[in-house]
Amino acid sequence: MFEELLQDAVSLSLLGALAGVLAVHLYSILSFRSKAKLEPPGPRSLPLVGNLLQVDLKRLDESLFSFAKQYGSVFTIYLGTQKVVVLAGYKTVKQALVGHAMEFGERFVQPMFADLTGGHGIIFANGESWKELRRFALSTLREFGMGKKLTQDKVLEECNNLIPILESHQGQPFDTTTPMSWATSNIICSIVYGNRFEYSDPRFSAMVRRSNESIRYFGSHQIQLYNMFPRLFRWVKHRQCILNNRDEIIKDVKELLRQRKEKLDPEMCTGVVDCFFVRQQKEEKAGRKQGYFNEENLIFMVNNLFAAGTDTSATTLRWAFLLMAKYPQIQENVHEELSRVLAGRPIDIENRKNLPYSNAVIHEVQRYANIIPMSILHRTSQDVTFQGYFIQKGTVVIPLLSSALYDENEWETPNTFNPSHFLDKDGNFVKRDALIPFSAGHRVCLGEGLARMELFLFFTCLLQHFRFTPPPGISEDELDLSPVVGFTTNPSPHQLCAIKRQ
Repeated sequence: MFEELLQDAVSLSLLGALAGVLAVHLYSILSFRSKAKLEPPGPRSLPLVGNLLQVDLKRLDESLFSFAKQYGSVFTIYLGTQKVVVLAGYKTVKQALVGHAMEFGERFVQPMFADLTGGHGIIFANGESWKELRRFALSTLREFGMGKKLTQDKVLEECNNLIPILESHQGQPFDTTTPMSWATSNIICSIVYGNRFEYSDPRFSAMVRRSNESIRYFGSHQIQLYNMFPRLFRWVKHRQCILNNRDEIIKDVKELLRQRKEKLDPEMCTGVVDCFFVRQQKEEKAGRKQGYFNEENLIFMVNNLFAAGTDTSATTLRWAFLLMAKYPQIQENVHEELSRVLAGRPIDIENRKNLPYSNAVIHEVQRYANIIPMSILHRTSQDVTFQGYFIQKGTVVIPLLSSALYDENEWETPNTFNPSHFLDKDGNFVKRDALIPFSAGHRVCLGEGLARMELFLFFTCLLQHFRFTPPPGISEDELDLSPVVGFTTNPSPHQLCAIKRQ
């Protein structure tokens, strides 16, 4: 009798244990499904390749924009094995980057950028190092007049050096890439190093060339594949070219830094580098030799400012002059306003409020050109519920800036170059919140004020002196506005004529 009762008890215990295991397993399944339902939707993906067969890597931003129309403003895709949440539309992008700035504020550092910087500098860094360096760079740039009169003088001085370069072509076709890059690069160099460089300086021209080449390679298929499958594609040629360019640029930067340090006068800082050295000395005196103000961070901070300050502004200006050649009536409208308001006087940033049409045109160039369509990748710093969806900590996020710049709910004719987007019925300039080419939130471009001033002054100054036209034998209709999308969105290779105005 006792044995039977014991067997029954054991059987009941086993059944109870089994029921408990089943209950836990069932709970985990239901919990997972409940959680999965809260995750952003998206297209079905395949093992290893994810959704790569469903997108065009040459225009990934357009593919993502199309997915947004099907899956909504927050959706998931897989680039290879990498899970990515995409944010589409102005309101969604702003809500995430500004309204949830902390949660969406980290940078996702792709393998190529990790190889390139090792986590140093500003753009591809996170944590306390990023916070300290960004705070330092922003305050120092402001100290040297970013977006103010002091910067205006530097830009206008550079215009005076650029005009003879354009005149030297004597109205014949030329590629605008190099002269625009030289000019915009010199602005950031004058702020960073305290001096500009002659266009004939071989070190300067080589640094600009290598920087532009690397930025172009960043958007290539080779680097995209390496970022998705780093173990399989370490051998690709473009990766090695980027690393070689980095090594050569670092050599040049170290030499420039050495020269600045030899001339350093703590009481008379002339650029960001001087201020960094002074801060470095203070940190060392305070016993913080292993802090954030070290040589590696200085080198890569300088490289970040140099590359970002050169490429985006130069590319926007190239788009501006191409669009003026494409739409000669808009160009003549700008010239008429400049002639009427300035009457031959040099341009001044204070004139911007009296030049609403010219101001509208350069803003529309920024919108239409869509220079960084997918921003630079973000990453969630913590679990977040956003627009009803659960997004896990560490998730890669693409704020699709092109979806804001071409948002049908924000722009009357989003796919057309139309300066009227920034003008009211009386011809007054109107600011539009959906224009966010510099991104938003904690990761907004720290050189935004400088870039806005540069674009306006370079554009108006050069249009005072030149009329941009297609090469002889090519009509305006034949000018190609198809973009070449890489890390930044460039115009297709082209040449223009700069005809001197009488």
